[in-house]
Amino acid sequence: MKHQPQQHRPRKRFGQNFLQDASVIDRITASVYPKPGEHLVEIGPGQGALTASLIDSGCTLDVVELDRDLIPGLLASFSLKPGFTLHSADALNFDFSSLISGTPAEPGVQGQQLRVVGNLPYNISTPLIFKLLDNSAIIQDMHFMLQLEVVERLAASPGSKNWGRLGIMAQYQCQVEHLFDVPPHAFNPQPKVQSAIVRLTPWTHSPWPNCSEPLLRKLVKAAFAHRRKTLRNNLKEIIDSTQLEALGVDPSARAETLELNQFIEITNAIHV
Repeated sequence: MKHQPQQHRPRKRFGQNFLQDASVIDRITASVYPKPGEHLVEIGPGQGALTASLIDSGCTLDVVELDRDLIPGLLASFSLKPGFTLHSADALNFDFSSLISGTPAEPGVQGQQLRVVGNLPYNISTPLIFKLLDNSAIIQDMHFMLQLEVVERLAASPGSKNWGRLGIMAQYQCQVEHLFDVPPHAFNPQPKVQSAIVRLTPWTHSPWPNCSEPLLRKLVKAAFAHRRKTLRNNLKEIIDSTQLEALGVDPSARAETLELNQFIEITNAIHV
């Protein structure tokens, strides 16, 4: 039986756009492909449209919902389902590691890590993704509904206008896959922008050289602080032009022209 969502007026301050298209829900569920014994976390279950499909797989499912008005309906629909736990909390402040029992899972070990799913409001998507990247050791994969422009930034290539801090840090830590787009009419209320589904899978064997992730993040943030300025200007407090030239990097270039491995090389050159 299809889950029937309770009546609730979407709140603009929470960025709520509730997914209601059954075909899209089925396609997301097929992409996630939850299995019995897996541990899933759904961020922002809303009215439970996707929640119903996930919990029916037999997985363990923790859901994190900020809007307290949605809590009674979610509990009424799912509290008796085996493996379901609801957390009334802000995902930005939630301790995801608290969901892992016993010793932390080894990265890459199937079935011991969290699989994270969520329809993320635009206003929290970037900080929440960075928070989850900080927890990537306990995460098997992430499937997110995001504004299309955010997915394009996550999956961007060097030299494009979308290439920047978000994509570089995501791709350093994860394989990024833009799965499919979702039209506005799949939601209530209809957003004014296109949405898309993205899969982020933390690397089990990274294709990138090792470097200090905090220092890489600092470097990339500085490099893109003023997109129209050159690396010479944006990075002058971190590395000088002579050092950049020694690494084969043109100081007069802009940050968006550099590939990820070049940012890693610069990070390792300044990591003393």
